[in-house]
Amino acid sequence: MNYEEAHQIMVDNLKNPNMHKHCYAVEAAMRAYAKHFGEDEETWAVAGILHDFDYEKWPEEHPAKGEPLLKEMNVPAEIIQAIQEHGYIPAESRMGKALKAVDRLTGLITAVALVRPDKKLETVKIKSVKKKMKDKGFAAQIDREDLRACAQDLGVEFEEHVQIVLDAMKSISDKLGL
Repeated sequence: MNYEEAHQIMVDNLKNPNMHKHCYAVEAAMRAYAKHFGEDEETWAVAGILHDFDYEKWPEEHPAKGEPLLKEMNVPAEIIQAIQEHGYIPAESRMGKALKAVDRLTGLITAVALVRPDKKLETVKIKSVKKKMKDKGFAAQIDREDLRACAQDLGVEFEEHVQIVLDAMKSISDKLGL
């Protein structure tokens, strides 16, 4: 499956523009991690763009409910596995670990950008993200320990993880509206 096909699946299944932006952020971060680890960038981008394709239809059963649909669409097994691993099954593949880690962090980085006076990613720094992580009332639904554990499981220092994801998101800030 190529990126264009995967992108069309995402667009056809997700109607909320904010979900599109989230998928683009995750895709960008997955591309950055593919480069970081010397993996195939398009494969990792496909995992990123598809990871939440079933969320609007089955938010409580996501991503498990979408697995049979992905198989029917001939999505490669390694991508399906990574998408399942970003959910609530243990991540064993490097792609699954990366997807889980970036999925969680992109939400926090977006929230940090949105509370800035200019609402721009370009002014967000690692320091800003770490400061907001200490504020338990800020984006309270995001589990801070999980963010750190995901980076550790991926084998990346937390600050480096934030920098990789932040830089990836900044590279598509126009697409994200940030």
